[in-house]
Amino acid sequence: MLRKALVLATLTCATALGLAAPAFAATTAEEPKDVHWSLEGPFGKFDQAQLQRGLKVYTEVCSACHSLKHMAYRNLGDPGGPFWSEKYPDSNQNPYVKAYAAQFQVADIDSETGDAITRPAAPADRFKAPFANDEAARASNGGALPPDLTVIVKAREGGAAYVYSLLTGYHAAPPGLTVPPGQSYNPYMAGDLSSYWSGTADKTPVGGFIAMPEQLTPDRVSFDDGTKSTPENGAKDVVAFLAWASDPHQMQRKQMGFEVLIYLFLLAGIVYASYRRLWRNIGH
Repeated sequence: MLRKALVLATLTCATALGLAAPAFAATTAEEPKDVHWSLEGPFGKFDQAQLQRGLKVYTEVCSACHSLKHMAYRNLGDPGGPFWSEKYPDSNQNPYVKAYAAQFQVADIDSETGDAITRPAAPADRFKAPFANDEAARASNGGALPPDLTVIVKAREGGAAYVYSLLTGYHAAPPGLTVPPGQSYNPYMAGDLSSYWSGTADKTPVGGFIAMPEQLTPDRVSFDDGTKSTPENGAKDVVAFLAWASDPHQMQRKQMGFEVLIYLFLLAGIVYASYRRLWRNIGH
């Protein structure tokens, strides 16, 4: 009787909890756009000119709110990076890296007086963060915390295609959709719009709201190589740069993998030849 009572009580509690649990609607979003990237495939590689344009887009647009806290300026001169040059194998001595870093003032301590000072950044310094802390970032962005972009391409499902689609996917909200203050509608941003939709339930638009307004407008960034400054070009360039930032050693890994395959192929040939030589006069 005691066992039956315990089982009945357990089932009753489980049922009650199940009924009390809130029902969450599934989020929806458009599938990312199909975009070709030079880095795709085992022999793909980064386009250095594109990385330089992407760095400029990040510097002039994205860096106002988003950090690259896991990147140091010297990484820009590493093999495969925007400023890589065989003339400067030590990226700390790369003049392009030095010139780029020197644009930014970073906090430091005077070694003689111990006073807090600011100085031009050096290649060894990490990218300067736009805000002193998360609280300051939220206060400047209506309560939203801009994500760090160092590994954003790796961290988001869909990778580079998703980030590109989000940046180029801003549209006017469809009639019947109420957009909250300080938000923008984006069909590539996963969300549940049912509570903001005044139309029929079976026609609820896909997508969600994002606190970041559209950033890549025509001619916002001028490119030194003459590339036309369109939202699509700017988005593709900055996403390529962020893809590099999220995995800066990708090209070295691909090259090493290719070399390992060649080694294994030659080793297999040597092993097979040795097998044929050692066992050729021995019956099986």
